[in-house]
Amino acid sequence: MKFIISNLLVIFWAFIFGEIIGYIASQLTQLTYNTTEIGIVSAVVVVITVNCVSLISKHSVK
Repeated sequence: MKFIISNLLVIFWAFIFGEIIGYIASQLTQLTYNTTEIGIVSAVVVVITVNCVSLISKHSVK
């Protein structure tokens, strides 16, 4: 249960921060701003990254 809750929190914050970074980047480059695409991509990338780092570091602790 702890694993699911932590992943849901990661998805939530990744979506929020991805939207902020995506908005700033779209304004600087004068590109269109697509909220759902930016949010989903940032959430997926961060969930994969966090779980890979967790998996790698779990094996190094004895």
